[in-house]
Amino acid sequence: MKRLNTWKRFGIFALVGLLLSFVVSCATVSSDNNQNDNRQEIEFWTMQLQPQFTDYFNQLIANFEAEHPDLKVRWVDVPWSAMESKILASVSAKNAPDVVNLNPDFAALLAGRNAWLNLDEQVDENVRSQYLENIWKANSVESCEGEKCGLKTFGIPWYLTTQITIYNEDLFKKAGLKTSPKTYTELAEVAQTVKEKTGKYAFFVSFVPEDSSQVLQSLVQMGVQLVDDKGQAAFNSPEGIAAFQYWVDLYQQDLLPQEVLTQGHRRAVELYQAGEIAILTSGPQFFKAIAENAPTIAKVSTPAPQITGETGKKSVAVMNLVIPRETENPENALKFALFVTNSSNQLAFAKNANVLPSTVEALKDSYFRPVQGRNTQEDEARIISAKQMDETDILLPPLKDIKKLQKIIYDNLQAAMLNQKTVEQAILDAETAWNQRS
Repeated sequence: MKRLNTWKRFGIFALVGLLLSFVVSCATVSSDNNQNDNRQEIEFWTMQLQPQFTDYFNQLIANFEAEHPDLKVRWVDVPWSAMESKILASVSAKNAPDVVNLNPDFAALLAGRNAWLNLDEQVDENVRSQYLENIWKANSVESCEGEKCGLKTFGIPWYLTTQITIYNEDLFKKAGLKTSPKTYTELAEVAQTVKEKTGKYAFFVSFVPEDSSQVLQSLVQMGVQLVDDKGQAAFNSPEGIAAFQYWVDLYQQDLLPQEVLTQGHRRAVELYQAGEIAILTSGPQFFKAIAENAPTIAKVSTPAPQITGETGKKSVAVMNLVIPRETENPENALKFALFVTNSSNQLAFAKNANVLPSTVEALKDSYFRPVQGRNTQEDEARIISAKQMDETDILLPPLKDIKKLQKIIYDNLQAAMLNQKTVEQAILDAETAWNQRS
């Protein structure tokens, strides 16, 4: 009996000890949570990068938080189609995130409304020099304070894509063609040959005002100055008339699908994957999509350099990070934005996403150079894309209402294509509309 009582007492003590350890453990977890909750939060929005890059960003954020234990990052991924409306609403309500992933066109629109932190006052020259000079300038917009005007930096460059040409070797062989066109002059000739020999269209480019800016960029590549130093229309010129006439002729000669007036770039992708057009302009990363969606077409697809005009200029698309001016945490927001876009992190993301980095050091990596042995289509496309960086430029001027300029030009160009206006009248009307815009 005495032994039984001893065991009973021992059991009670053990149970009490277990309960006490549980209470202490809970208190410790609660204390840790409270400690974590005291960390300052950085809210970070990206555009449609989940689930493909979820692991990359989770690791990136973990690395940042390990270096900065007093900070935590809340990552929110927003669908591409919803980003503009969501960021507009949040900026208007003054509850915007701390760091946002946008493209320069839309970011510039809001920069004109003074929505973003002025980074000229925050980032010193040593940091700026780590980024490609022309790409850093892509994140600037003309701004005036009183009588003093100049470029104001509103974003930090992140990843880049340069457009390449992807062509269908089978359709080219049927048309008796061996190489992809290098210029718009050659493109018109290829379009004629492909149509005559195969009955198909050579390519598709959208004239929908709200869609791709490819046609607007083509004008610059053909030598057209869009606006002058005062922001007034400069495209009503011999070069501008010739560029308008180029696209009008292609359409009226039935060398472009009629859908170019109503369908966006997505239609070009669909037609290429269906084997209905011979050329697609896109980024290197698209080869993976072709392989998944149209493996037969993928086998006969070959990358080539971007098509350009007499100027030789090639376009580059820039994704950036901006910091809302109303953030309560500008210093830490900038710290995180610079961490995301530093050379090592940019290189890691470029390899993950098959894009290009915007820093000088990362772009020099051997990943963007040819290697011995057979390269895959993706490898060749990436190498072509990186090599083009020496010839690329930001083709569109840093205007806060660049999309309005695109709409005015596209609307009038469409009218000329449909024979509703002469080319001269269309370009004159576009000039007048731009200069008289409210």
